[in-house]
Amino acid sequence: MAYGYYSANTLIKEIQGQPFTGIGDPEPLKHHWSGYWSRRIDREHRLVYRIENEMIIVVQCRYHY
Repeated sequence: MAYGYYSANTLIKEIQGQPFTGIGDPEPLKHHWSGYWSRRIDREHRLVYRIENEMIIVVQCRYHY
C-alpha cells in the first residue's frame, strides 16, 4: 500500500465518521497503549487517539508511538 500524506485535521474528521476504519491505516495499539488507536499522518508521524464517551481524545500527533 502506498502511503499518502494527511493533515491531522483530515484524520480527525475521518475519525468522527469512522473511528476504527478509513484513511491513515488505523490500527489498535497494544501493551500499555491498549485501548488507543493509531493512524498514519505520514511515514514518520502518527495520530494516536482513543474514543471515550463518543469523544475523540488525541494524545499524540507527532512521531511514532
